[in-house]
Amino acid sequence: MSSNKTLPSRCHQCVIVTSSSHLLGTKLGPEIERAECTIRMNDAPTTGYSADVGNKTTFRVVAHSSVYRVLKRPQEFVNRTPETVFIFWGPPNKMQKPQGSLVRIIQRAGLVFPNMEAYAVSPGRMRQFDDLFRGETGKDREKSHSWLSTGWFTMVIAVELCDHVHVYGMVPPDYCSQRSRLQRMPYHYYEPKGPDECVTYVQNEHSHKGNHHRFITEKRVFSSWAQLYGITFSHPSWT
Repeated sequence: MSSNKTLPSRCHQCVIVTSSSHLLGTKLGPEIERAECTIRMNDAPTTGYSADVGNKTTFRVVAHSSVYRVLKRPQEFVNRTPETVFIFWGPPNKMQKPQGSLVRIIQRAGLVFPNMEAYAVSPGRMRQFDDLFRGETGKDREKSHSWLSTGWFTMVIAVELCDHVHVYGMVPPDYCSQRSRLQRMPYHYYEPKGPDECVTYVQNEHSHKGNHHRFITEKRVFSSWAQLYGITFSHPSWT
């Protein structure tokens, strides 16, 4: 596993396939398959969902909290699409704590699956993600006791790797304040009985207990980046 090398490829056209249930029933699979580079997150599976989300996975961005779930199912994630490059991120105290370091677990997985290409976001790079969030929002992530989401890492990485980014399934920042109360949408397309998307977003945005994400704040930043970095949003569209 490389922790000091930079990612190799640049892509002209990337798609980010979110884990949102907005993708269910869209039959976007063939369109997503045609993309030059496809980016997925955490342990979002494609088996059983490929008609809607496709199967091709060029990059998979995985949070420290999902490492076990991904490595536990190699047939789904490691061996299913051999071209996948894994990018693991997490706070340094989670990635490199002496007892059971996640970096070591990922390195061991690399021995078991010699074809697996994996990168870990370095502590210095993690600070840059924080600095970017503070620069864009004026909010200090640590002081507000929140964590950046995998969506934040994925979007920043995509903007660096790709000339154009098409995001499937991400809702715009004002979506939850306008949605009718009756319509329940599971947060993940692969967890139909899981938490509701808007409930999750709103609770996280306003929670001060710690360990939550500022999803809506992040989406406001993405909205401001759309023209700057050539980002398109669909299903739902942001325009």
